Amino acid sequence: MVFAAGLGTRMRPITDTLPKPLVRVADRALIDHMLDRFADAGVETAIVNVHHHADQMEAHLAGRHAPEIIISDERKKLLDQGGGIRKALPLLGDAPFFLCNTDAFWVEGATPNLPRFAAAWDPEKMDILLLVAATSASMGIDWLGDFTMDPLGRLKPREERRVAPFVYTGVGIIKPELFKDRTDEVFRLAPYFHKAAAAGRLFGRRLDGLWFHVGTPQAIEETERTIARSIL
Repeated sequence: MVFAAGLGTRMRPITDTLPKPLVRVADRALIDHMLDRFADAGVETAIVNVHHHADQMEAHLAGRHAPEIIISDERKKLLDQGGGIRKALPLLGDAPFFLCNTDAFWVEGATPNLPRFAAAWDPEKMDILLLVAATSASMGIDWLGDFTMDPLGRLKPREERRVAPFVYTGVGIIKPELFKDRTDEVFRLAPYFHKAAAAGRLFGRRLDGLWFHVGTPQAIEETERTIARSIL
């Protein structure tokens, strides 16, 4: 499930005329950085929700063949991430599925992250597994991090007025049955993370590489400079 429907307000004025997932960083649209990672990992189908500048999103994605793209149309109403999942459940099926934001990407470390991440999934003890990165070593972080992690890999949300050592990269694995009883259209995804954490069923796997959050126009240049330095 690829979240590409948001308004991208922090990226204005660029997103006044362009959907945020199509903002180009290091010669690729943000959404293509992530879809390329999933294609390399063998993911065959991506459900992509669209709302803001939806026609541009569809036209761009029509040129992709791996993974196969299926559009979840939210033109009439923006549903937030939780509501977007609920709408797409008939397309997603009954098995756990990947989550993917489109305002971030990473440069791989020694080993590809997604196969290693998927191998860590354990449905017996997990409801949600999140790919997390070190807050202090990530780019574009203008908040205090998201989670702490215990030695077994269980995540807990950051305490108020504390700095958390890990930040959510926007990639996860989640069970579809968590959403089956929702009847409302618009709702957030984050409360599901908090509920799973309270039950001891939210886990994390640390990213190997350099993670970039591209949330503002200023972050584009910073990200490209950092990538250029890392390649040299």
